[in-house]
Amino acid sequence: MRNKIDYGIDLGTTNSAIARIENGKPIIKKSDTLKDTTPSSVSFNKKGDSLVGDTAFNILKIDNARSLKNFEKISNTFIEFKRTMGTTHTYESSNAGKTLSSEDLSAEVLKKLKSYIIDENVDSVVITVPAKFLNPQKDATLKAAKMAGFKHVELLQEPVAAATAYGLAAKNKDGYWLVFDFGGGTFDAALVKSEEGILSVKDTAGDNWLGGKNLDNAIVDELIIPYLQNNYSIDFVIEDESKLQILRDAVKPYAEDAKNQLSFKESYSILSNLGDLPFEDENGEEPEIDVTVSQLELESILSPIFQKAIDITKDLLKQNNLKGSDLDALILVGGPTYSPILRKMLKEQITEKVDTSIDPMTAVATGAALFASTITVSDEVQNENRDKTKLQLELNYEATTVEMDGMINISILKDKTDGVIPEKVLIELVRGDGAWSSAKKQIGEKKSLFTVLLNEGSNQFTVNAYDELGNRIECQPNQFTILQGIGGLDNMTVLPYNIGIAKYFSVEEKDLFSAVPGLEKNKKVPAVGIRNGLKTRSQIRPGISDDIIRIPIYQGENGADGTNPLLNNWVYDVIITGDTIPSLIPIGSDVDITIKVDRSEKMQFSAYFPVIDHTEELEIDIKNAAPPDTNHLKKEIHIAKKTAQKVNDSKTLTNLESLEAQLEKSGGSADGKLQILDGLRKDLLTLEAKEKSVLWPEIEKNLKESYYELEELINKIKLNDTEETLNMQKIDAHLNEIHEKVEHCIKEKDIKTAKELTKEIDQLDFELRNAVTGNAIDVQYLNHLNESFNSYNWTDNNKARKLINEGIQQVNNGRTSGVRNIIIQLIGLMPDDEKPETLG
Repeated sequence: MRNKIDYGIDLGTTNSAIARIENGKPIIKKSDTLKDTTPSSVSFNKKGDSLVGDTAFNILKIDNARSLKNFEKISNTFIEFKRTMGTTHTYESSNAGKTLSSEDLSAEVLKKLKSYIIDENVDSVVITVPAKFLNPQKDATLKAAKMAGFKHVELLQEPVAAATAYGLAAKNKDGYWLVFDFGGGTFDAALVKSEEGILSVKDTAGDNWLGGKNLDNAIVDELIIPYLQNNYSIDFVIEDESKLQILRDAVKPYAEDAKNQLSFKESYSILSNLGDLPFEDENGEEPEIDVTVSQLELESILSPIFQKAIDITKDLLKQNNLKGSDLDALILVGGPTYSPILRKMLKEQITEKVDTSIDPMTAVATGAALFASTITVSDEVQNENRDKTKLQLELNYEATTVEMDGMINISILKDKTDGVIPEKVLIELVRGDGAWSSAKKQIGEKKSLFTVLLNEGSNQFTVNAYDELGNRIECQPNQFTILQGIGGLDNMTVLPYNIGIAKYFSVEEKDLFSAVPGLEKNKKVPAVGIRNGLKTRSQIRPGISDDIIRIPIYQGENGADGTNPLLNNWVYDVIITGDTIPSLIPIGSDVDITIKVDRSEKMQFSAYFPVIDHTEELEIDIKNAAPPDTNHLKKEIHIAKKTAQKVNDSKTLTNLESLEAQLEKSGGSADGKLQILDGLRKDLLTLEAKEKSVLWPEIEKNLKESYYELEELINKIKLNDTEETLNMQKIDAHLNEIHEKVEHCIKEKDIKTAKELTKEIDQLDFELRNAVTGNAIDVQYLNHLNESFNSYNWTDNNKARKLINEGIQQVNNGRTSGVRNIIIQLIGLMPDDEKPETLG
């Protein structure tokens, strides 16, 4: 029985792998075809049985070629379903006689990986996910793992797993590392700091729609399809989107092969055999592929895609005030990083310190296993797997350390052990290499401390138990692993997004995204976020289900605060109804919310209502979202293009035109539409910022005018010797504070804060004027007479106008003691039927 998880799985878009800790080392478990990785491909035969891995992938290639005969899609094989995780998209299988979700298909891959372990049951596992995966995608991954029979599942970000694998063997234990993880379907970059082997993730970035698939598609679209167009009459295919997609799928293996071969060769000939493309062109010829491609030609096709990943990396460094020269290592992860084109670009644009010391294909799985060796198996799983006929032990120790020795507490779990426990139990610890062992030491139900001597790297220890006569006693667990030279793994996972809510801002008069304090991007998880002082917008009556409080939760990138919530990634709508509320909550009551995020980023939510001293506890059960509608995307892109033209943003306009073309070309697929939606959101956030910048000059002008008026008023108050009635020292301090805020706000061009500051300044201006007058009603009534001057039938129009002007001048100068006398004179100039009953 293992007391640590010890198993790690890299569940990839194109390939997956499983690793296990054996004798203290992470070992990749070979597939049934003796490979390190397994294609993430699932096929169903005519009996409805599932086939996973190389067999399924080979079937797909045959099916795709066969589909060319009549240009009808006939496959029962599925790939790249990781891209639709967390959505309602389904895959139809006629052979299986059912529709399958991405979770169903991912579960089949996980079952296949688990089948490679034949010497024990695997109940617990660490599964990696892209760093930029959203909560619905992570939740879907957990569901797939449960469907595959795993009982204890932890999620780990892929670049964090790779950094773990690299960190254990790294010669340089200090400095900044950047993990460049270019996988089959996603790209992640993670900035990691190592201080004497203690690792911490400083920041992450990435793109869930950028990976090896994009490279393959580019080779198909820019090399293979043009070759066929130039040598055969296939306009009837090119002009029909569904037929073109069938052709693209059929020739994609040639693109993948060329990409892989050109990672090691200067040139490569893409050749098909007669019959490989079983259709005739308009002249009755059966097409064949015979084209030689060089590294230089391939570079022109692939470099724009690689450049996107490099630009993301540059931005990540820039926002952390670093340059490529500050990096001590740039660690390559993922099959496409074998490309000499990419490696050359990285050396030219980021750093010469490109590190290839870890296997790009297996680093994530081995890192996941190392990470898993530090996580204790849940009590539920341990209890299920206990052999109570053996002596049950509890081991408590730090699984990672940068020291050369470690400490472990060992005690007997009497209530977990059946049978008689010897009066004396002695424990001996033996290091895996046999070069060190502890002295035998008696233990009991209370913890006994052992010190173990470590080698650099991974150390496995065997736990031997004896009775007082020296007879061996079988015990569980009987081994443990300590990783020397690395630390901080329990703090390596950070939030990839700001977690926030849609909050109403009175200044803006609308809902905006507001990050929950404690759940900002790059906070270590587990994490707790608290937002106090929210207000109910309507009353909540007990027992009334139609009375609801809705709190939408979103994930947002850097700079998301103050943006339209709908441009961020929706996670869940928390809904509290009167059904569970014990007593009336009036409108405008305070609500304090708490969101707890665990290591796998699952959330728990609670809302406290001080007015009734009641707390609502809610599980956040994330639902899959439907992929966007094509027509909706077309409409939104069209509107966004108009906005881009209005604010003169040519770069974003070009991006939007590219999205529009992409939608026309391949937007019919679920993952195609999701990719376009992701790009559209990013462009809309850019446009929102641009629109705000257009508004900024007017907002800045209003802010400055309000501040200067307040400053002038305070100076006039001082000149008129009214300090005796006001605390001018306090007012000056407040003015200085406001001045600093105004300067910072103008520097940052912060529209939301500028509006709030303007409102705050105007309120203070009003309060000061009232404080000076001692009677706000006089000033308000004078202003009313000024604004409504022509509605009164003054007995002497000129005199009334002169008195009002005099009164306003006094107010503006801070001398308002004579305002009451002016108002009395003005009332004397009114007809009797227009005079107020009382002045107040």
